[in-house]
Amino acid sequence: MNDFLIGIGKRLKDIRKKNNLTINDLAFKANVSNGLVSRIENGRTIPSLPVLLDLIQSLEIDASYFFEGVEKKSNAKFIYVPKESQQVIEKEVEAEGFKYMHIFSKSLHSLGFEAVLLTLEPNSKREKVITDAWEFKYILKGEVKYVIDNEEVILKEGDSLYFNGKFPHVPVSISNESCVMLVLYFYTA
Repeated sequence: MNDFLIGIGKRLKDIRKKNNLTINDLAFKANVSNGLVSRIENGRTIPSLPVLLDLIQSLEIDASYFFEGVEKKSNAKFIYVPKESQQVIEKEVEAEGFKYMHIFSKSLHSLGFEAVLLTLEPNSKREKVITDAWEFKYILKGEVKYVIDNEEVILKEGDSLYFNGKFPHVPVSISNESCVMLVLYFYTA
């Protein structure tokens, strides 16, 4: 997984330089700090998925193009974003009682998009499936084990997972309570 994350930083740096952008230019366009961009490019920090997507959009490229370059350098099958790495943002200064958690909020013009809410009941069963989409999962309630190819990751309320649906995958119930997740599918247009 570390090779995949370092690959993201290298890919970001290569595309930024190819587009003749400075770290400052990219940071300004993505509304993040210069230091954060530098740390990501040098593999010293892992960006949250929302920050990574902001950076990709600021480079004015397709997300699929960006990840194709990373995939060739690694055997990683997913990006895991724990709840702790997400950020609360102040969206409306005058609003009271509104709390926005920035988990994933980009419209990627070059990709088809589908969103569903999935409720996984206790003791549910299904074989692994394959899709022609990149998949994003956000756990709204409960917990689940996700099996992607032969790797497993436990997701709890507030956690996110992003992966290429071409790898056989299945959510597995691991609790006596239902698990509810937001599922986003991104298809190459």
